Amino acid sequence: MPPRRRPPASPRPQAPTAPRRRPAPSGALPSSALGAPLGWAGVNPSQETGLSLNARLADRGRRGASAPLHPLTDAAANACLLNYDQRTKASFDRIVPVLKRLSALQHEPDFVAQAQALAQAELGYALPLPILESAWVTQLDMRTLFAWCVFEAYGQASQSFFGSDPLGGHQGSQAAEGFNTFLLECGFHLLDVTPCADGRLAHAIAYALRIPYSSVRRRPHAGAMFDIQNTVNRWVKTEHGRYRESKPNPAQADTRYLKVVVYHFSSLDPNHEGCAAHASDDAAAAAGGMGCLQDFRSAIENSFCCGASVDLLLIGLDTDTDAIRVHVPGLDGSTNLDRWLDAQAAYDATLQLPAAQGRTHLLELVEQAAASSPDPGMVKLVARLLEHNISQIDYVRQFHGGAYADAGHAERFIGVGIGFKEIHLRNLTYFAYLDTLEEGAADLDVGVKIFKGLNGSRGLPIPVVVRFDYRSSVPGARERAIHRCERLQQAIGVRYADLCRDGLLHTLLTIRDHDRDSPTEAVGSSITFATGGGH
Repeated sequence: MPPRRRPPASPRPQAPTAPRRRPAPSGALPSSALGAPLGWAGVNPSQETGLSLNARLADRGRRGASAPLHPLTDAAANACLLNYDQRTKASFDRIVPVLKRLSALQHEPDFVAQAQALAQAELGYALPLPILESAWVTQLDMRTLFAWCVFEAYGQASQSFFGSDPLGGHQGSQAAEGFNTFLLECGFHLLDVTPCADGRLAHAIAYALRIPYSSVRRRPHAGAMFDIQNTVNRWVKTEHGRYRESKPNPAQADTRYLKVVVYHFSSLDPNHEGCAAHASDDAAAAAGGMGCLQDFRSAIENSFCCGASVDLLLIGLDTDTDAIRVHVPGLDGSTNLDRWLDAQAAYDATLQLPAAQGRTHLLELVEQAAASSPDPGMVKLVARLLEHNISQIDYVRQFHGGAYADAGHAERFIGVGIGFKEIHLRNLTYFAYLDTLEEGAADLDVGVKIFKGLNGSRGLPIPVVVRFDYRSSVPGARERAIHRCERLQQAIGVRYADLCRDGLLHTLLTIRDHDRDSPTEAVGSSITFATGGGH
């Protein structure tokens, strides 16, 4: 294997700019947006003028929802995904309008009755009586009420996800079993994906790549800069399972562990809406992700015998259009950061072809884009991901006019800890995966900075859901998960003491049994209500 180039060190995560919304476009991305005909080493959008940006937005308006769908697009899946996205986000987005109406009613004689009737009708649940009943003494505590409602909406979303499987991707489902079989046929026994923790990538698995969520091991990190040692430990666990239980296949089978990094960029506003952890520098984001991948492979090769190694894949995601670009690796393990296959270019190249011919041409495009002679299994997998992403490109065209209106961050809450299998919606959650606050402080600091702009600028608190999954088959695991939640809550209270004191940061502590397909269980919160007592 040739020596691998070590990319430059990535800068520490930085705070993003304040959330911004662009004028809502109503069309699609022109085929020339990211590069040459095959989508690599093309025009850098950051060098384009403001007039060029406006022209591309206008072009989207001419090629919007009325354009015919691509022959490979799954229109039925798009409709189902839209329904789930709108239904879930609406439960969060109705909160502020309802609270504004409550504010106008709080001095009415029958305020509590009116408030509960309004909440039941608009939100689907009753509000905590202690807050409502004290409104006549002081002003209605809107900050606490807002955080309480966000936590309630999260709980309902979790109940719905695990109760009805709206994405059809739970373990044992037809979609999951089919993809697992396909993955093995491609020569991979596990797919481990690290997207950036940015909420604009929270939907990367279920929407942008259209992979059943139970078929993927997902661990988001700021800048997609994953923890090497933890990932090595997960590799060891996976290989141990193959040796001891032949799961997902026997250790003697000629398959590999595939580690994927998904970085992100903005085609419409690359200088401001790229990855905050890499100062909106697309090249640095790609190089940083590739550096982690190469370090992970080196760690495996240097630590274990018998030719132990892993396969690597680097993917970029345009947060404006959800189009991906894939740095197709060669069979020798090489990856070219300056060469990629753009899904938008693949979309255009196959638009006029029947579905079967389009799939064949996708395979050809992937082979041509590889850094060197490619692995046939990798070619099959990348072509399948591109086909899935074509549906997502049409999804954004159909329902968002070719580009999302929320150009920057618009997350509803921060998710901290380990878990959140049920979160697969764009801009719903900012992730900070960590075991202790010390090891993930940089990730959480970025999230708090984001929410100071999103919520703090409006006087609203930052809702933080702390989550740790556990296995009930392990004695004492539930109690340890609760203890980890409480320990993390205490550390958050110390690190962000001013915000907590002023009611501008609230936490909800949750756990979930990983051995069962059950929703989360709330075990504590910073929101407490005094109870009456004697003398």
